[in-house]
Amino acid sequence: QVHLVESGGGLVQAGGSLRLSCAASGSIFAFNAMGWYRQAPGKLREEVAIVTDTGDTNYKASVKGRFTISRDSARNTVYLQMNSLKPEDTAVYYCTATANLRYWGQGTQVTVSS
Repeated sequence: QVHLVESGGGLVQAGGSLRLSCAASGSIFAFNAMGWYRQAPGKLREEVAIVTDTGDTNYKASVKGRFTISRDSARNTVYLQMNSLKPEDTAVYYCTATANLRYWGQGTQVTVSS
């Protein structure tokens, strides 16, 4: 059993910053990749940023240069530093971790006001 617990969401004005954290616990000692997805109302869930166990990263085009993903593999924790937030970044953000299966957190709301 694997549990992913997110924290750090909230309400921020456009141009502001938030830092999301996600800690994984349970029966998996290491994950191939960890990252973040988001889902806005009425839209499909989309990948935001991924970091692999070798440190390679991939970002959604619209967040490049504004968001930074990082990972503490020893603690099975992944972070998402979000700067210069825009109203269109408003969504529920989900942490994900992949080993033999893909695991998901419960989601944390990020709301950016204009």
